[in-house]
Amino acid sequence: MTEFHRSGNYQDYISRINRVLDYIDNNLDKNLTLKELANKAYFSPFHFHRIFRAFVGEPLAQYISRIRLEKAATLLYSTPEISITTIALDCGFSSPATFARAFKDVFQTSASEWRKSVNSTDSKNRKSFRMHGKTIRNTGKDIDISSRYISYGNQQLTWRIHMKSKPEMKADVEVRKMDAMTVVYVRNIGPYKNDAALFEKLIGQLCKWAGLRGLLKGHDTSIISIYHDNPEVTADEKQRISICIEVPDDTAVSGAIGKMTIPAGDYAFARFELEQGQFKEAWDMVYNGWLPESGYQPADRPCFEIYYNDPKDHPQHKFIMDVVVAVKPL
Repeated sequence: MTEFHRSGNYQDYISRINRVLDYIDNNLDKNLTLKELANKAYFSPFHFHRIFRAFVGEPLAQYISRIRLEKAATLLYSTPEISITTIALDCGFSSPATFARAFKDVFQTSASEWRKSVNSTDSKNRKSFRMHGKTIRNTGKDIDISSRYISYGNQQLTWRIHMKSKPEMKADVEVRKMDAMTVVYVRNIGPYKNDAALFEKLIGQLCKWAGLRGLLKGHDTSIISIYHDNPEVTADEKQRISICIEVPDDTAVSGAIGKMTIPAGDYAFARFELEQGQFKEAWDMVYNGWLPESGYQPADRPCFEIYYNDPKDHPQHKFIMDVVVAVKPL
C-alpha cells in the first residue's frame, strides 16, 4: 500500500479495483476468471492478483467464493420459495454438489439445515452458526409493532407503523416503482456500525469531488448509503458500503470515485426521523415488523438509505431518512 501512495497511483488503483468489485457483484452467476477480471482492471493477471489482495485484504478466488456463499446464505432465508439448487446456480456454483461442499465447509451444516433453522419460529429448532469468525443466529422474534394501519391516497398504499421503544419509533412505508438510478460513489471496506466519523469523512470526500464538478444541487442533493453485504452474515471487517449521490448517466468518474446503477424495480421506502444509535432498530422494524405483514418479500437488489438533511440542522439532531428495501410480491 505504501508503494502505491509513493508512486501516485493509489487513487487510480482504487478506481480499477472498484470496477472489478462491481463487475463481480453483477456477474456472480458467471464463470469469473482471473484473466477476465484482470482485463477489467487493465492489469496483467500476475500483478492484478497481488494488487487485489493488497487492496481488498483477501485473495481474489477466496473473495469470490465468500461473496457467493454469503449471497446464497441470505437468499436461503429471504426467498424460501426458491430451491436450493436454483440458488446455488444463480450464485455461480458449477453444481449443487460443489455448492453443498463449500457451504458445509464454512457453516458446518447443510444448506437445507441452515434454511430450516434460520427460518424457524420454534426456539427448539433454532441454532447459531459461525462464518468467518462471526456468530449468526435467528432470534425468532418479530418486532413488536404497537400500532399499524394502512391508508390509501393518490393511488398509493401507505403503511403507518409505530413501535413503543425508548425513544419511540414511527415510520410511514410506501412501496413504489423506482426507475434505474445512476450514482457516483466512494466506497469503504470495514466496520461502519455507529461510526459517525467514517460517514462524515466519506460524505465529505464525495461532496468535495462532486462540488468541483457542479454535480451538487444544494438542499436537493440527497446522500445515499448502499449496503452491499448482509451484516448478519458478513464479518464486520469485510462489510462494504458505498456513499453515493445521483448524477446524470454520462458523468465521467476518476480516481477513488466510481459509478454504478441502482436497478429499477419495486422498493419499500420507510421514512424515519432517527437518532444516531437507532439505525439498526429501524432496519429491524422494516424487516421484522413491516415486511412479514406486508404481502411482500425481499428482492435480490441492493438495499440502501437515503438521507435528506444534515442532523446538525435538526432541532433534535435527528436524521430524516428513508430505509429502502428492494421487494417483490409474495
